Amino acid sequence: MQPLEQIPIGQIRAARARISDLALRTPLLRLNVEDAAAEIHLKLENLQPIGSFKVRGATNAMRLASPQMLAEGVYTASAGNMAQGVAYAARRLGVPCRVVVPDHAPKTKLKAIKRLGAEYIKVPFDQWWQVILTHRFDGLGGLFIHPVSDPAVIAGNGTIGLEILEDLPDVDAIVVPYGGGGLSSGIASAVRAVRPHTKVFAAEVETAAPLAASLAAGEPREVEYVASFVDGIGAKSVLSEMWPLVQTLLDGSLVVSLDETAEAIRLLADRNRVIAEGAGAASVAAALAGKAGAGTVVCVVSGGNIDAATLAAILDERGP
Repeated sequence: MQPLEQIPIGQIRAARARISDLALRTPLLRLNVEDAAAEIHLKLENLQPIGSFKVRGATNAMRLASPQMLAEGVYTASAGNMAQGVAYAARRLGVPCRVVVPDHAPKTKLKAIKRLGAEYIKVPFDQWWQVILTHRFDGLGGLFIHPVSDPAVIAGNGTIGLEILEDLPDVDAIVVPYGGGGLSSGIASAVRAVRPHTKVFAAEVETAAPLAASLAAGEPREVEYVASFVDGIGAKSVLSEMWPLVQTLLDGSLVVSLDETAEAIRLLADRNRVIAEGAGAASVAAALAGKAGAGTVVCVVSGGNIDAATLAAILDERGP
């Protein structure tokens, strides 16, 4: 795949107009803590109609596609949130949708895919990862919408950056959960164009942190992937087409533990009555640990699609 370049700010602004009827402008709220290392604000993408930011990129990609490209429907590869984003947009546009999901995809996300009228195909993680790498799945036709490296998806994600800078112009740092880089690079593209002095950090969990390893080595590295309740981020490696983009745009990767992430989930529920999935809470965990520095920090709460049983175990400090 061809390496990607920074998304022009004009494309991000155009995406905002293109998706405005399906994607919410989500609120930016201060985290109710008194003793944090920074003044932490929350960009609540968990409040989107599908419970995550993915509706932005999915809608932009489908709105840019021609009727001929959509004639046989669309499909994507996703652990759940991008699946819901594509399914939601497809249902609104009257287009059939299918999804390739890994075998560890949580039940709450699989139920949502079916509720939105899409079909899913469950495969082993390694086979699913090959779809991410090759941008295709044998046996499925239609338009493939890549969950990470589609420029239209990245531009849609970048609209979050515009909203943050409009609501909090003097933000010092933005922390973004890192799955494949589509969210962080979209936000960073907008920030670099509008307020280049604001730092943009990725947030990863220690059980799957390929970006941190790659940045330390100065080149893409593969790491061991351990499945956990943090199912919305983490991978074996940095996608080759994303490496030049994230290496240039991001100010580093902040790695947190599963325990820190679970504590952030509890804190968000207790202090702000916010329900976040593991990926969405990883950014908050990093900021609470002081890893994003002092000053004003925005944490992107990327989603809130967490299984009820998992959430109950975390809130009760029984696991998960």
